[in-house]
Amino acid sequence: MNLRQFIWETALLPDAKKLEYLPFFWLMRIKVLALSPDWRFMRIRLPQSWIATNPGGGLFGGFQACLADPVAAMACQKRFPDYRSLTSSLQLDFIRPGLTDLELVFDFPPETEQQIRGDLARKGRSTPVFEYGFYQTDGRICTRVKAEIAIRPNGKQ
Repeated sequence: MNLRQFIWETALLPDAKKLEYLPFFWLMRIKVLALSPDWRFMRIRLPQSWIATNPGGGLFGGFQACLADPVAAMACQKRFPDYRSLTSSLQLDFIRPGLTDLELVFDFPPETEQQIRGDLARKGRSTPVFEYGFYQTDGRICTRVKAEIAIRPNGKQ
């Protein structure tokens, strides 16, 4: 078992700390501001820092993509633990430069969960699309995220 697996699977840490301590997130210094126990809602701060800032003064899109990529898949993995969940497609629409700390806001709508449960019952797999975003400290959207998640039986493609 590697460090990432240990952090993700340990019962010693609350889920919010598990996210913050995952090596790829720890290096970005994220802070989980809110995480519902059922993973239907989360808010995560991505701080503006000298290493994360591009020459134009905005937060690098790669940092945003790195945080946005696994969020929906992790939520699906928590909601459907008997399946594996992976991001199959990620699209970011950069609306304005991220000139402040950014806050990722993710919601898992009940109707999406119903759709997934129906797909899994009928086909044994599902590929839902989630839309969420990064917001500046003034509340304005900075980046729209669209993630397609492949939910598949464990051990199969």
